[in-house]
Amino acid sequence: MDDLILRFGVALAIGLLVGLERGWREREEADGRRTAGIRTYAISALLGAVFAALAASLGSALILAVGFLGFALVFGWFQAREAVAENSLSATSAIVGLCTFALGALAVAGDQGAAAAGGAALAAVLASREMLHRAVKRLSWVELRSALMLAVMTMIILPLLPDRTIDPWGGLNPREIWLFTVLTATISYVAYIAARILGPRRGVLAGGLLGAVVSSTAVTVALARSAAAGAASQPLAGAAALAAMVSVLRVVGLVLILNPAVLPAMAPAAIAAALTFAICGGLLIWRGGGAADAAGLARNPFDLVPLLIFAAGFAVVSTASAALVGQFGAGSLLGSSALSAVFDVDVAVLSALRLGDSIPRAAIGQAVLAALAANALGRLLLATVAGPRDFALPLAGATLAALVAGGAAFLLV
Repeated sequence: MDDLILRFGVALAIGLLVGLERGWREREEADGRRTAGIRTYAISALLGAVFAALAASLGSALILAVGFLGFALVFGWFQAREAVAENSLSATSAIVGLCTFALGALAVAGDQGAAAAGGAALAAVLASREMLHRAVKRLSWVELRSALMLAVMTMIILPLLPDRTIDPWGGLNPREIWLFTVLTATISYVAYIAARILGPRRGVLAGGLLGAVVSSTAVTVALARSAAAGAASQPLAGAAALAAMVSVLRVVGLVLILNPAVLPAMAPAAIAAALTFAICGGLLIWRGGGAADAAGLARNPFDLVPLLIFAAGFAVVSTASAALVGQFGAGSLLGSSALSAVFDVDVAVLSALRLGDSIPRAAIGQAVLAALAANALGRLLLATVAGPRDFALPLAGATLAALVAGGAAFLLV
């Protein structure tokens, strides 16, 4: 009995929570002009709980089904009359009423914790209407297509791939490689969508930080070209240093997610380098006035061709790393990571991390640090080619300082 009363309390709380949001939206309406408010949704949840309790007591799920159907007919009829009176085509209130009844029933007949979570989620979605509508208006078809592509890649393609190595060295696991590829692109895509929803950002600081989550190398080249076109070089070089900081922290995040046991071997040096990049970048932007336009530096990380190129490169580097480690030992991982990181640091880092327990964690950490250092030098080389000397020299100073700070932290810790 006590448990049943508690479950009824959960059902009532769900109805009150949803009804509070619904009632708040129509608080300006005169009495008698609202089909459903806070009391109606609270009673709807309780009604679902009563029918669920009766169904359990009498041992017939048909009672709950009939109750739900009857509620749907009555509630839907009132909602239809309100829609005609207000000349509205919204189906939200009707669907919310049905969902509230079902959650109330779930609180009694099923998992009350899941029912409570569902009620909170329902209220949160309803309260986020304006934000969600603005977000939909800002998203382009390309971005929506990318989200659908992510769903296909995760829900359809990933389960079909074999979860075993198919090469003699144990480096090529199709499902694992595809999972890491999707994970890396998803992290970038979240930042990309956030930047699009928040609107265009002006200034090298915002542009460098947002773009670097996707590709610090692309940001550095874009900034170098802006400097070559006549823009102020110092703040652009500062933005490139901040992009390098974001790239280092992004790698630390990947290690934290995929293999946190490696963090002690690489985090102190990586964080020291990131802090140095941040200080140098901030000083360069401050000294240069910070006036520059860095909008549009980010690209959609779910563009199909670059994504497939990343997956193919990841597969090749993973297989080659496993073969080299198997042939020459853990020492060869440093060279392969550094070489591959010149072109893409994510490929190098993921290839090192996925080796797991086959080599010591310290060796994996050193390989990650070698990849970061090689990628920093590769960015500097591209900046020297694409930009003027006034852009390349400050960035070279920031890169050298970060390498020294990271090396000192590595030796000390």
